[in-house]
Amino acid sequence: MVDAILQQALECYPEESCGVILGPIGKDEPTRIKPMVNSAHSPVFYEFDSRELLALYREIEENDKEIVVIYHSHPTSEAYPSSTDIAYAGEPGAHYVLSSHREELGGKPEFRSFRIVDGVVTEEAVEI
Repeated sequence: MVDAILQQALECYPEESCGVILGPIGKDEPTRIKPMVNSAHSPVFYEFDSRELLALYREIEENDKEIVVIYHSHPTSEAYPSSTDIAYAGEPGAHYVLSSHREELGGKPEFRSFRIVDGVVTEEAVEI
């Protein structure tokens, strides 16, 4: 799934890529990646396509799944939640994963995970 997230970020460049990873309710276990369309088509902001988002919530409800990971890329900046990311973080149980392929990394991608609860950002260790 990490490779898929990083590949999507490259394919969407220079826009932010985005998506979710679903899993069984209450298990904090990622099982299925679901890339989403960034309807904002922006290099500094992402927004899930409204039709895809509606379909996502139907799928979650019908299959007893939950969002385990919400991910997006920062094409030209650090893989750290922006003030906008923090303000829009509405899933307190989710892991917020950010990636970056910014130039100063010399081709090596950055991949980080955070919890964002009530505006407080806590970084999580990522082991690949």
